[in-house]
Amino acid sequence: MKTSDFDYDLPIEFIAQKPIEARDSSRLMVLDRKNGLINHSTFKNIGEYLKPGDLLVINETRVIPARLYASKLPGGGKVEILLLKKKDSSTWEVMVGGKGLKEGRKIQVEAGPPGEVFAVLGGPRRLIKFEHPIESYLPDAGHVPLPPYIKEPLNEPERYQTIYAQESGSAAAPTAGLHFTKELIVQLMDQGTRFATVTLHVGLDTFAPVTEDDPRQHKIHTEYCQLGAETAAQINKTRERGGRIIAVGTTSVRTIESAALHAVEGEVVGAFDGPTDLYILPGYEFRAVDGMITNFHLPRSSLIMMVSAFYSRERILAAYAIAKELGYRFYSFGDAMLIT
Repeated sequence: MKTSDFDYDLPIEFIAQKPIEARDSSRLMVLDRKNGLINHSTFKNIGEYLKPGDLLVINETRVIPARLYASKLPGGGKVEILLLKKKDSSTWEVMVGGKGLKEGRKIQVEAGPPGEVFAVLGGPRRLIKFEHPIESYLPDAGHVPLPPYIKEPLNEPERYQTIYAQESGSAAAPTAGLHFTKELIVQLMDQGTRFATVTLHVGLDTFAPVTEDDPRQHKIHTEYCQLGAETAAQINKTRERGGRIIAVGTTSVRTIESAALHAVEGEVVGAFDGPTDLYILPGYEFRAVDGMITNFHLPRSSLIMMVSAFYSRERILAAYAIAKELGYRFYSFGDAMLIT
């Protein structure tokens, strides 16, 4: 297995720069693993491919306005800071843009508190200790951290949140969930589809390409996730009744499969709360997930490797080629895929 096995060419015009007007009007490609068929629809019609008793597992994480602008003290040189992971009440692991950010360097966040570089972690990563907890300043000082391949400004920041986002903590949105509307959720529930919730706070490493020639040598990012006892019970009962567990997004896949590692005899999953470094590559045996809703992913990314593990690399790359032929939109604001 080589990282180059998961490469494909994507001209820039296929990368969606803005969310489509109605969330559920995005296109939907449906892959059936049993017979190899591909169907094309729109997301608002996804209920046609779901069955009564299916359980959709959604990630309730909410993107924080994690991009900050600051000035170096003294001197006033400009700095960009991206909050990645909270370490304690006032210290964050961050990614920085700007020179001279050595240990001990002081900064002033625009519309926020002063801070100091506490440690250099390598590359652009730093630990910054703020004089006051930064969270209370984020409504004024923070900006939504759109992925680097989105070049156009987002006029409505809520369009980079799912409608069910609750738990603040992500540096990026779980984008497979962006297609859902309140009306669609009600419609699906009326036809017998159930919903369960998990939380996984997405880190920006999710966009990073795998640079090693052998993907098995890649150091996978760690993310916090939580699957509570109630959701665990829903998943276990669904499987007992013959229903399917369908993860909404790769973040939900990672959470569910992490919880499956904590199951006891007779369970599909157990409750789980903590960091996960689960790395899903082809050859992985899925323990709990029967289907997934996902967007179209970056080449050479751990995410395209995950969906290739769920179906097959050849089938996924063939589907991506068809998507390009038919003008599907790719990445965070793009179209969706249902694999069952």
